[in-house]
Amino acid sequence: MSNSAEGGALKKIISHCKEYGFIYPSSEIYDGPGAVYDYGPNGVELKNNIKQYWWTAMVRMHENIVGIDAAIFMHPATWKASGHIDAFNDPLIDNKDSKKRYRADVLIEEYIAGVQGKIDKEVTKAAGRFGRSFDKEQFVSTNPRVVGYTKKMKEIEDRLGSALGSGDLPAVSALIEELAIADPVSGSKNWTDVRQFNLMFSTELGSLADGAEKIYLRPETAQGIFVNYLNVQKTSRMKPPFGIAQIGKAFRNEIVARQFIFRMREFEQMEMQFFVKPGSEMEWYERWKEKRIKWHKSLALGEENYQFHDHINPAHYANAACDIEFNFPMGFKELEGIHSRTDFDLKAHEEYSGKKLQFFDQTSGESYVPYVIETSIGLDRMFLAVMSAAYTEEKPDNGSERTVLKIPPALAPNKAAVLPLVNKDGLPEKAEDILNAIRFDFSFQYDAKDAIGRRYRRQDAIGTPYCITIDHQTLDDNTVTLRERDSMKQERVSVEQLVHTLHEKVDMKPLLKSL
Repeated sequence: MSNSAEGGALKKIISHCKEYGFIYPSSEIYDGPGAVYDYGPNGVELKNNIKQYWWTAMVRMHENIVGIDAAIFMHPATWKASGHIDAFNDPLIDNKDSKKRYRADVLIEEYIAGVQGKIDKEVTKAAGRFGRSFDKEQFVSTNPRVVGYTKKMKEIEDRLGSALGSGDLPAVSALIEELAIADPVSGSKNWTDVRQFNLMFSTELGSLADGAEKIYLRPETAQGIFVNYLNVQKTSRMKPPFGIAQIGKAFRNEIVARQFIFRMREFEQMEMQFFVKPGSEMEWYERWKEKRIKWHKSLALGEENYQFHDHINPAHYANAACDIEFNFPMGFKELEGIHSRTDFDLKAHEEYSGKKLQFFDQTSGESYVPYVIETSIGLDRMFLAVMSAAYTEEKPDNGSERTVLKIPPALAPNKAAVLPLVNKDGLPEKAEDILNAIRFDFSFQYDAKDAIGRRYRRQDAIGTPYCITIDHQTLDDNTVTLRERDSMKQERVSVEQLVHTLHEKVDMKPLLKSL
């Protein structure tokens, strides 16, 4: 997909989200801050359904995983121990001509992605040339041009990883200059030197200016779990392997906050830290990779839209790290991170707090600091993934056009819409009876305005999986028309069976059981 096509697709989603009450720019009447968004009536329902699906799958379906809700404000020593005060930096670079600011490592990674694109083109051409006899693995390993591209990518990745790992920012600058990387906006290659930029927001805690203490808005939710490790382990009577899960807000002063809700300064995370015996971490790392990709694919957003990406330069706390990437309108980008964090966090908090954060194994008689496997998914990115896969423009057989959100029914903001065919003849009263029958089981909308076809289109646009139409036949035989969103097929269903039928079609249970 070309850059213009990618940008066009994202613009359509952004426009659709605002028009239909999913997402608004924050404090828009004041031309509010960039990269901060509010979730509207339909958006908050979808967001809550994503949370519920994650929480149920992660916590309620595992007897050895429990949840917490830690405070956003934490003691400043927390962030010293975690390394965020000293090491939570991004390499920043400015273009002198366009005045645009970028992450230097992202510019290089996008260059690498361009080289990978050249390889993909060569493979596509060869596959077309050789047809069924095409052996991709052999072609990639023997074609001189592809081998050259692959070697170049590896060299760039190694140099970038080495420079970032050692904090050698001049080497990062040199790599950008050597690769002749240009500003994506202006095409200019007139860059500043690369420098570090700390991403944490700071504020003051206290009522008097001279007695206030400098604290930070948390840049991640994980540390709230680590400082509560001992409390949870004792009060929940847990022993490794066990996990602690949390959903909460985090804050990062991103250098470049863009691409809608993909990268924001205020965002929400769904994280689980899994505590294991040292030496078993790689087994659990692989196991959680399998569990998490299965969770994602259960939503049927397209298996081809997912891929694993191993980190070139793992974070300072990790001995293994990968991302589950999703094919957003702007290409494959990180959706969820899975990290083997070793015992870095608990040992650091032991050192700074002076408190022992160990587990005593009564069976073996040994004490140890557990290792940690982390799964961390951006809730806002998950929202964007659902919207990206769901947004569809169609031309049905009758020649009309419709925009439909093919959101998984279990996540849809409204599970059903109740539509009296006309707003008279006793149909609104019958519709009210049906509303009372379903209101305790499902979120719904009631719509009695405009022609029925136009109402169907409105419900398609917000992703409502089923429309319940009450017509004059309903008054005779107590049946309604149940119209399915994606196929637009209609069937007659008795009012007595309506709740049961909807449960079969929109419940989360079948998805959860598939896990």
